[in-house]
Amino acid sequence: MRLTTTLAAAAVIAVSGVAANAGGLGDTVTEPTIVMEEVAAPTSSVSSGYIVLGLLAALVAASASF
Repeated sequence: MRLTTTLAAAAVIAVSGVAANAGGLGDTVTEPTIVMEEVAAPTSSVSSGYIVLGLLAALVAASASF
């Protein structure tokens, strides 16, 4: 009976030791973090507000000439 108890205790210790080191003792390898950076869209040299204002002025000038 004493041999069986000793073997059972040794088996429990062996299994718990393997479970504790299941991942290994080496350093963990992590994937590098990828950072996406937003690039601003190129802007034109003329603002769209000025284009709309110019078209409106051209329409007023064209309608006034009739």
